[in-house]
Amino acid sequence: MKTSTMKDKLFKIFSIIFWIIIWEIGFLLIDRELYLPSPLSTLTTLLTLIKVKTFWYTVFMTISRVIIGFIISCILGTLIGIICGLNKYFYNLFNPLIITIKSTPVMSFIIIALIWFKSSNVPIFICFLMCFPIIWTSVVEGIHNVDNKLIEMARLYEVKKLDVLRGIYIPSIIPYVTTGMITALGLGWKVTVASEVLSSPKFSIGSKLYDAKVYLESEQLFAWTIVVIIFSMIFEYSFNYLIMKTFEIQRIKNR
Repeated sequence: MKTSTMKDKLFKIFSIIFWIIIWEIGFLLIDRELYLPSPLSTLTTLLTLIKVKTFWYTVFMTISRVIIGFIISCILGTLIGIICGLNKYFYNLFNPLIITIKSTPVMSFIIIALIWFKSSNVPIFICFLMCFPIIWTSVVEGIHNVDNKLIEMARLYEVKKLDVLRGIYIPSIIPYVTTGMITALGLGWKVTVASEVLSSPKFSIGSKLYDAKVYLESEQLFAWTIVVIIFSMIFEYSFNYLIMKTFEIQRIKNR
């Protein structure tokens, strides 16, 4: 088991090195920093950015927008999803809205949000709006896949509805919800930064990306993109790890 894990880690490191080499080859072939900066110059720019105080504040502000939008979507998506999953009338009421949100291009929502909100609140709204349908769908799907025999048994023994919700529905939808949340978190990062590019709040990764594009600073553009990727991966892995640990603790308690 340990040997297999070590091999997986080594392969991941090899994969990263492989794509960095491909990047370097691309840089040498194109031979124009404007179009494709070298890995070394990008790394140097990134290390320079890290030393600047405003860098960390900028990253913090973007992270806070992602977290706020994500948390709101999780709370409302779960609550409304449970109601819609249990009641077909509410489901039929909300389903067209969810389909509309999924079908509409993100840029359309960003432009509309620019009219409705302050520039600093646009990314939060977009993050919520894009994550909400994923959470809602996961909750509804989880409820619809609950074992009907358990529900019938609960009705037969006249178990209270609140106890049925706590004891049957919620444990059944947890795997669906957690999967949806992990997917939503990854998407939340992307749409938040994309909306920051257009709304340009004072301190945001998106505005830094836009400035780098305007001033043709390719190294900065690539460096900030790497920052987005790194923090997105950190959040996804951390969230996934937290969920796994929670499940392990729950299993130990149930023994």
